[in-house]
Amino acid sequence: MPLKRAFLALGSNMGDRQGNLDRAIAALEAEGVHIVRRSSVYETEPQELREQPWFLNMVIECETKLFPIQLVATTQRIERGLGRDRGPRSIPKGPRPIDIDILLFGKAVIDTPKLAIPHPRMLERRFVLEPLVEIAPSLRHPATRRLIKDELGKVSSQKLRRLSAEG
Repeated sequence: MPLKRAFLALGSNMGDRQGNLDRAIAALEAEGVHIVRRSSVYETEPQELREQPWFLNMVIECETKLFPIQLVATTQRIERGLGRDRGPRSIPKGPRPIDIDILLFGKAVIDTPKLAIPHPRMLERRFVLEPLVEIAPSLRHPATRRLIKDELGKVSSQKLRRLSAEG
């Protein structure tokens, strides 16, 4: 079975933020998701719910034998294992130890109640686009066919700063 290329966004704003990102990457690798490239880590201000700690965010390029629905199940299992609560008492858009979003999966365009690829809000988020462009500057959005780097100039002035060089 051929490997499929995907891009995942990782974020954390609770506890040991860098440690949470590192543990999520290790857990992905343990599940057979091979990390090809990783962006720098960026510290970013929260967007929707501003009264919470700033996030550490990054994007990884990976290869996997998993199908998209299997990959989302894997990422959610990893999130739960690292303390992510999506239960009825959790705060939507609130603080979380880890968040793993599938941004792109090959050239797939999927829109179901359980999964949307490309990620429906990725073009609105500087904290996603900047690290994505860093590791894949010639990447095109599979639905619009526009270069991702051209979309970066259109996003709001969300505050973020690069903390570490590409790993």
